[in-house]
Amino acid sequence: MADHGLAQGGHPAMDYAEHERTYRAFVSFAKWGTGAVIVVLILMAIFLL
Repeated sequence: MADHGLAQGGHPAMDYAEHERTYRAFVSFAKWGTGAVIVVLILMAIFLL
């Protein structure tokens, strides 16, 4: 990655712990949301065809 002159730990003004929590929540929501859509599509295929 490009070196922008920042220390190895990143920029001190960034809350990296909160960033990680937000990213993990987004990934979890995406997984569960995808699963829910798949279940709805399966149910639609069963009951509407």
